[in-house]
Amino acid sequence: MDFSSFVVQLLNGLAGASSLFLVAAGLSLIFGVTRIVNFAHGSFYMLGVYVAYTLVERLGGAIGFWPALLLAAVAVGLLGALVEIVLLRRIYHAPELFQLLATFALVLVTKDAVLWLWGPEELLGPRAPGLSGSIPILGRQFPSYDLFLIVAGPVVLGALWLLLTRTRWGTLVRAATQDRDMVGALGVNQAWLFTAVFALGALLAGLGGALQLPREPANLELDLNTIGAAFVVVVVGGMGSIPGAYVAALLIAELKAVCIWLGLVEVFGFDISFSRLTLVVEFLVMAVVLVVRPWGLMGRPQAASRHAGMVEAPLRPPDNLFKAAAAALLLALVATPAFTAESPYVVVLAIDLMVAALFATSLHFIMGPAGMHSFGHAAYFGLAAYAAALLVRTLAVPMEWALLLAPLGAALGALVYGWFCVRLSGVYLAMLTLAFAQITWAVAYQWDSVTGGSNGLTGVWPAAWLADSRNYYYLTLALVVASILALRRFLYAPFGYAMRATRDSPLRADAIGIDVKGVQWTAFVVAGLFAGVAGGLYAFSKGSISPETLYVTKSVDGLVMVLLGGLQTLSGGAVGAVIFTWLHDAVARNTEYWRAMLGVIILILVMLFPQGIAGFVRQLVYGRREAKEGRP
Repeated sequence: MDFSSFVVQLLNGLAGASSLFLVAAGLSLIFGVTRIVNFAHGSFYMLGVYVAYTLVERLGGAIGFWPALLLAAVAVGLLGALVEIVLLRRIYHAPELFQLLATFALVLVTKDAVLWLWGPEELLGPRAPGLSGSIPILGRQFPSYDLFLIVAGPVVLGALWLLLTRTRWGTLVRAATQDRDMVGALGVNQAWLFTAVFALGALLAGLGGALQLPREPANLELDLNTIGAAFVVVVVGGMGSIPGAYVAALLIAELKAVCIWLGLVEVFGFDISFSRLTLVVEFLVMAVVLVVRPWGLMGRPQAASRHAGMVEAPLRPPDNLFKAAAAALLLALVATPAFTAESPYVVVLAIDLMVAALFATSLHFIMGPAGMHSFGHAAYFGLAAYAAALLVRTLAVPMEWALLLAPLGAALGALVYGWFCVRLSGVYLAMLTLAFAQITWAVAYQWDSVTGGSNGLTGVWPAAWLADSRNYYYLTLALVVASILALRRFLYAPFGYAMRATRDSPLRADAIGIDVKGVQWTAFVVAGLFAGVAGGLYAFSKGSISPETLYVTKSVDGLVMVLLGGLQTLSGGAVGAVIFTWLHDAVARNTEYWRAMLGVIILILVMLFPQGIAGFVRQLVYGRREAKEGRP
């Protein structure tokens, strides 16, 4: 390790920071004005790379390399405007999480559209004309194009500052960031303001992608890889703060550069691989910043939206109709193995459906009644799955005891993480849960000697008496039903009423003597415990466990399940889990472009049933009766 290599790594960090800032700036701008957590922002970045590749290859000779990159960014910006007009404009008054669900569906559609248009192969663009070489810096060669990127970041930051502070449009944008409803009351056309902001945000993401064309190949993984990093930068810098996004991008990129430079270092006799920290350093930074300064480095509390969504009806015990339907469903589940003896796959799929239903119900427990949004619930599912696997493989614990003890590992993780998370609220709480989940994933992914690293652990099979999938099916059915009933019992107990009190009015709940943070912390641990039950069942049903079980995509799947079923209905998590898992299985087996079809189905369901499928059914069955009785 010498000084020249250190300087070069710092310069690499600056180049990476500029690229990351372009994406994060657009995401921060969109959130600041529209309050939409745009999960599809990474898709705009990916499209920027692909569109730039096509324009450079086909039009580069006619219009030149640099105009082709700018034209690609403009094309992505226009596509963003179209998405805002056609889709998002219809759901601005829906709860924020339903907007996130719609943008997630857009990610699925975009990914398969790119697959159809450009194919699965990586596409590497040409070098930038005039900047294809390198220059010597302290005896080492540094790419000229990276120097250009280092300059591009501050230039874009300055241009955005001038746009937002020296123009009337910028004044309206800043006003909408503070109170968008007041801007509308003053006669400003909110619809077109939102469209312009969304288009500018998409253009910045497209520009960030287009500028990466000479550095990295276009591939189908760019969207999710980019959106995770962009979310972290926006949250660390402060939601809605453009300068904060730049400072956060610099901080994270330079820390990654330092970790790469340090490599393998001996500390107190232990070899520590700092280069491996690059997988998780941004989430470590986010966790520390949110614990110390909850609103980010340069952020401040956002104004509360005046559109909080639908008012939730009071919780009432199930009536005879619901009990009869639940009994009929239980009888059908008990009889399923007997009627599907000739199709073993049905039993395997039914086990997956029940495990997903318990996982989603445990997430709904804190999202609905407790009002705590989690983007990292897969951490507790995965912790229990790994705990079960390690107990069986390493300690030779019988499968039955491992299945009982595994959820305690998940509860312990929720106990530790929850202590920090419940001190935040809203999107900051959600992002802190994501940070802890990604840290957990990174540990599982890299701790080869214990977790098996990227290969995971295999040979995690149930006991001999459960080797028959039908026997394991009945064990899963018993545990899932018992767990869901236990979660419902929590909600009808005084603790459940305290949870809803802390959700609806924390100040009033505190005034009447309820320990708000204590109740939320307890709810967090309970949800983690039952997610752990699902994780243990999953491990033994599959016979193996891998880091993907802890990854952010698993948490996003849980979110989709809950929102698809209905956040304000107790059965929404289970209903959404069954529908989403079944759709995923059915669509994936019948078409190559299953993501697009699944995304379109989710978009249709979001537009038709904003209260969720279970909420719609409940309204259909009970709405007229409750209206006659004068119930809310």
